Amino acid sequence: MSVQEYLDKHALSRKIEDAVNAAVRAKTPDPVLFISNHMKKSVPSMITKVKARQILDSRGIPTVEVDLYTNKGMFRASAPSGASSGMYEAIELRDGDKGTYLGNGVSRAVRNVNEKISEALIGMDPTLQSQIDQAMIDLDRTEKKESQLVFTRPLLHFSNLFLPLRESAFWEFFFQGELGANAILAVSMAACKAGAAEKEVPLYKHIAVLSGNTNLSLPIPAFTLLSGGKYAGNFLPVKQIMILPIGARQFEEALQMGSETYHHLKAVISKKYGTDGCSVGEDGGFAPSITSIREGLDLVKEAIGRTGYSEKLKIAIDVDATEFCIGTKYDLDFKSPNNSGQNFKSGEDMINIYKDLCADYPIVSIEDPFDKEDWEHAKHFSNLGICQVVGDDLLMSNTKRIERAVQESACNALLLKVNQIGTVTEAIEIVKLAKDAHWGVVISQRSGETEDAFIADLCVGLAVSQIKAGAPCRGERLAKYNQLLRIEEDLGDQAVYVGDDWRLS
Repeated sequence: MSVQEYLDKHALSRKIEDAVNAAVRAKTPDPVLFISNHMKKSVPSMITKVKARQILDSRGIPTVEVDLYTNKGMFRASAPSGASSGMYEAIELRDGDKGTYLGNGVSRAVRNVNEKISEALIGMDPTLQSQIDQAMIDLDRTEKKESQLVFTRPLLHFSNLFLPLRESAFWEFFFQGELGANAILAVSMAACKAGAAEKEVPLYKHIAVLSGNTNLSLPIPAFTLLSGGKYAGNFLPVKQIMILPIGARQFEEALQMGSETYHHLKAVISKKYGTDGCSVGEDGGFAPSITSIREGLDLVKEAIGRTGYSEKLKIAIDVDATEFCIGTKYDLDFKSPNNSGQNFKSGEDMINIYKDLCADYPIVSIEDPFDKEDWEHAKHFSNLGICQVVGDDLLMSNTKRIERAVQESACNALLLKVNQIGTVTEAIEIVKLAKDAHWGVVISQRSGETEDAFIADLCVGLAVSQIKAGAPCRGERLAKYNQLLRIEEDLGDQAVYVGDDWRLS
């Protein structure tokens, strides 16, 4: 091929002339840079490469990280992971080899990205998020991002199948996915970042366009102050006690309130329990040796009192009641080594406990107050209208369970964990479903987090009322809060902090 034939084939003369003319019209001070950028814009947008690797999350457990390449550059995302997964949510893919990372490796999920997903997505336009996500869902071929039940140890007797899962010492199982929700999510998030870059807009604005949202807002942060439940070595039965800076005027002020309260609480704990009481849980909350919910609430209340923000800070509790529900009863002493069995509570007892706590403390939100299948008491408590009732285990970000909860008024807020869904598009649809029901929406961290701040942009783009990203401590938690600071700065005079209108957002 001659030089002229090459020039003609690629229309280089015309493209270069167009770029030079554009630079002249713009009277740009740096014409070479202008022409370079102009030429890049003329190249069709497409995904050119998808590369995954295994990294470690904040717990030191493997997760999936993806680099997605387009002609605009490389865009990286990593999938968070929870300590457990419910039967109604998308299932992440683990290797199961006990000799490597105790069975938690994700090399198979990584291989699925590099060999299967990559091949399916190369050449696609990164701005077409729903088409990218649908391509992966079609490739996966399963509703829950999983396909088969695989036994990792031989069954000694078929009757083991009828033993409760927690009691059977003879076998264990895990769901293996065609691709794995962890593989799909990391790619979906990376593609979303690439789409924003292609449009030359911030990620949160790209997400807003994808969702059809025109009103951006910054969420109220639910800062974890105390950790309990199965995630901490104390006897506090509930999973988390948090604060909500409802009275702040902007997110920057809310973050300041959270940080100051956190450090005041550290001083209160240190004085009462010694420095050993200042150890922290997986999401940065303190885990002193407390034995009851009221003892924990008293500590938080004292810390709030020291800040001078008493009228601006409210309290939220994540009960995680499924973890201590036995049959139809709730064992508030489930963590005690000397559990006498005398502190079992009925669903009605739990409702009365919550009513008293809301009367005695500035509690405005309770998450998972009952077992995930205790629809009767969830409905009863939610209909009392005492506080926001958030569904996490109750809903598991599952469309069918959300629809049932809406019909039965079993809660009035959705807790969304993106890895329970699997793709950005599905997360957007779930939020729309909740908002159509006039629910609140809380976008949440997982116990296994990375430095990826994607959920911060997701919160603003979808204009949800709350973000639950842990304590104002630990880098993987602060990555989300710090990104919200940057977004507020980027929005300038257009920045709107949800504040007092949090239940109406």
